[in-house]
Amino acid sequence: MIQTLIDRIARLFVILMVLALALMVLMVFGNVVLRYGFNSGITVSEELSRWLFVWMTFLGSVVAVRNGAHLGTDALVARLPLAGKKFCFAAAHILMLMICVFMFRGAWVQTGINYGTTSAVMEASMAWLYASGAVFSLLAGLMFAHELWLLFTGQLAPERLVSVRESEEAQTGEHA
Repeated sequence: MIQTLIDRIARLFVILMVLALALMVLMVFGNVVLRYGFNSGITVSEELSRWLFVWMTFLGSVVAVRNGAHLGTDALVARLPLAGKKFCFAAAHILMLMICVFMFRGAWVQTGINYGTTSAVMEASMAWLYASGAVFSLLAGLMFAHELWLLFTGQLAPERLVSVRESEEAQTGEHA
């Protein structure tokens, strides 16, 4: 049930990232055409594009955590016995969970501090910008906690203990 919810949230975030990227491309391209062709422009395009990029980055990070696509090295962990892999998995997830707690706290404080501050062009609350960090850290932290729960209850498959995946290029043997 929890995994289904995580999968649906990740799917929603992928759709939101595609929409954000499409909107950014349209705004920036439209702004360039309007500036050079008609000596005018879209006033909010630069600021809104920057905000969309920040949100897209944090939403993409949630999806990356879900897919195990974050950076890591497995040279040592892959060679450890099962108990060593479990220990390293638990230690890494506890550390990442702690980082998520610190990041959530900082993003939450910044969101509160900037609640009454508005952006220069859109005049929207700057809290919306800082809330992206809180959303990421909360969701990533829940995913790390869920994976720890699976480990401690014996429901985690042994092949998931080494979370680094090879790139598609390395798997197929293609190099640029």
